[in-house]
Amino acid sequence: MHRLLAPLLLLILALALVTGGAVRFIQRDRQALVDQFARDRQAQLEEAASGVARSLEDLGDNLRFASELLAQPGSTGDHHNELRALLESVGQYRAIAVHGPDGAERLFLVDRKSRHLPRESVHPPALADTARQAREAPAGYVIPSYPIEGAPSGSGWMRVFATRIDSEAPEGGGTVAILVDTEPLFAPLRMVTVDGNTRLLLLGAHGMPAPMSDPGLVAWHRRMKESSGALVPGLLALEERMRAGASGTLRIPEAEAQRLGLGPADAVATFRPLRMRGEASWSVATLSSTSALRSHERTLVLRLSLAALLIAVFLVAFGTYVVLANRRAVALSESRRHAARFAHLHEKTQKILDHIPTGILALSHEGRISGVNQALRSRLPPSAVGSTLLEAFPTAPAAAVQRLVALVASARGLGVVRSLHGEPLSLFTEKDQYNVHSVPLEHGDGEVSTLLVLEDLSNVRMLEDQLLRAEKLATVGVLAAGVAHEIGTPLGIIRGHAEYMLQKVGGVEHPQGRGLNAIVTQIDRVSRIIRQLLDLSRLQPARAAAVPLVPVVRGLQELLDVEAERRHLDFELDVPERLPCLAADADQLQQVLLNLTLNACDACSAGGRVKLSAAAFAGSGAQALEMVEIRIQDDGRGIAPEHLHQVFDPFFTTKKRGQGTGLGLSVVAQIVRNHGGQIGVDSEPGRGTVVTLRWPVAAAPNWEERHAV
Repeated sequence: MHRLLAPLLLLILALALVTGGAVRFIQRDRQALVDQFARDRQAQLEEAASGVARSLEDLGDNLRFASELLAQPGSTGDHHNELRALLESVGQYRAIAVHGPDGAERLFLVDRKSRHLPRESVHPPALADTARQAREAPAGYVIPSYPIEGAPSGSGWMRVFATRIDSEAPEGGGTVAILVDTEPLFAPLRMVTVDGNTRLLLLGAHGMPAPMSDPGLVAWHRRMKESSGALVPGLLALEERMRAGASGTLRIPEAEAQRLGLGPADAVATFRPLRMRGEASWSVATLSSTSALRSHERTLVLRLSLAALLIAVFLVAFGTYVVLANRRAVALSESRRHAARFAHLHEKTQKILDHIPTGILALSHEGRISGVNQALRSRLPPSAVGSTLLEAFPTAPAAAVQRLVALVASARGLGVVRSLHGEPLSLFTEKDQYNVHSVPLEHGDGEVSTLLVLEDLSNVRMLEDQLLRAEKLATVGVLAAGVAHEIGTPLGIIRGHAEYMLQKVGGVEHPQGRGLNAIVTQIDRVSRIIRQLLDLSRLQPARAAAVPLVPVVRGLQELLDVEAERRHLDFELDVPERLPCLAADADQLQQVLLNLTLNACDACSAGGRVKLSAAAFAGSGAQALEMVEIRIQDDGRGIAPEHLHQVFDPFFTTKKRGQGTGLGLSVVAQIVRNHGGQIGVDSEPGRGTVVTLRWPVAAAPNWEERHAV
């Protein structure tokens, strides 16, 4: 007993030293963790603030664009129409005022959403005051105002931006000022405050906190104005750097972080300016507590200590058990043979159970099957018991069965469990994945010496694929919201400019008018697609109507012919005139066909062939005319068999990096399913791909008569 205690004590001491060293190592590397934490918060702030900076730059560009338009010769009516187009194209603009060189107001416009508001709400004194400041500023310099109280969108968000009109014409010059609701511009900054341990501080162009700032930090800002800021020197230094237009990180001690409401831990402040083309306007900062790092440290230390304690208890118990076992060895020597036989019978009885869902085979020393559980009995031939593995799996390839034979021989020779994980084996008619375990029995006899466990992973893989698809659809929802925010405003500006140019050239009758009208039309279509991308994540039902397929395909034919000619492909169209109308949203149906056809073109090399065909689905009985089958066929490079089940997953693509987002086929599949249709892919590498759509037809008494009309 005494001989065993010394090694046990040494082991316990070694575990204690290891645990203490791990704790010391964690404490020593705390600074590295805090630095990494600061870099992560800085990257998060940069990502959110970059979109705000672009919005502010767009605002400045729009204001300079308006001043350049007003500097050009033209009548008051022309200038009125130009400013009206700018005002209605950007949703954040509420009013535009133009003042002459003498300060007198020449033009004043209000957007449609604010016309019902009192004039004092959309025509505050700040318009004239900011315009007066802009007249004294250099040309092209944008002057922002203080926050306007009592504005229609809420206190603190409405501001006026003005710039000088630099014109050499008589009676030219003056200023142009825009009343802007700045809240949507700074909306992306709310993303950085999702974490409950993070506070936001946004200083306006005049150094005052914006309404988005944390109320606690705003309160300390006001107290600092009344005192010297001795209680929160870190916050005072942070605001000084923000007003100076600097960027970087700043560490705030634990005592000050508690006063600021950030919890009992050090805090990290990250800050950067938001500029309008080089002009420092706003500055944003986040203050994040490092309490999560400290909690992680304590949890890790506690787990290490508990693990060491459990190991020590286990070693003591094991030593005690060894001593007791040695004392009883003599008494149990006579019953060893009976115990070995009992252990074998018990092991055999416990492991070959009919109610285990996993398939189990009992193999004799000669490699023949001596027992089969219920999970495999129905899938094997009736003569499986007593046969070899090759005879028990008559439909399986010989190579697959040989892998099982080799696994059993290896486990038996080494005396340890040997396994194959996620192995694709065609043991039965279909090709499934299995976890295979060969378990040698320690007390085996000639009849049962090894257990072969076959764990079918089909259901597990199916659940994993469903979970992965659900996660990707959730990611699509987040991505769609970001796309709608980032693209919506630039598209609105482009559309406004295109409408303005269309008015200037005199409408679609002008030689350039058709091109400008096409720009407006396609921007509207892109906007609809963005909305449909948002609908993809919301699983909204499609608004279907009776849509003839032939006009939709002919509408795409000109574009597809041009695309085929550019790629040197042969495009073939086979859509009969007498087809029933489809129950579909016309834009979504067009989007599905265009996406699938362009994908087929992408898969083909020069000289390839793409065919789009349609026919009534040859169903049986009442379903004979309820579906239309559309096929898009190409002779391109095809899709590998292992990728076929992933083609409709969001973000999966076989194209090169930068040539595809992986969302096209996912959107197509979602649109088809929302319409109650079916979609399938059949492909063979090197021989091409066929995509088959089965689309429901529109309900009507007589589709032939409707088609004739």
